[in-house]
Amino acid sequence: ILDQAGYRRGTMGQCLGELIGRMRSGNEFPHEIGLFLSYPPEDVQGFIENRASNCKCVGTWKVYGNEEEARKTFRRYRHCKEVYDRCWRCGTSFERLIVR
Repeated sequence: ILDQAGYRRGTMGQCLGELIGRMRSGNEFPHEIGLFLSYPPEDVQGFIENRASNCKCVGTWKVYGNEEEARKTFRRYRHCKEVYDRCWRCGTSFERLIVR
């Protein structure tokens, strides 16, 4: 997908640098950013090919591939967010909430 988007082959750091440059350029939004956010490649490819239409479902991202797995992931994300929200509301410091 990155090859198709015109990224030069290199290290992860170099690819991130290129992504940042594309975001700063103000040109078309780099939808391949989903790969850097750990979205499933088939969903990133589907999003690009379908121009954000015709997805199977929507959660944290638009799903074009394995809907069942994506829904499981969305549930885990929601649960994690709820736990963090509860901890934050109860006074847990931001520093304690950071996962290292």
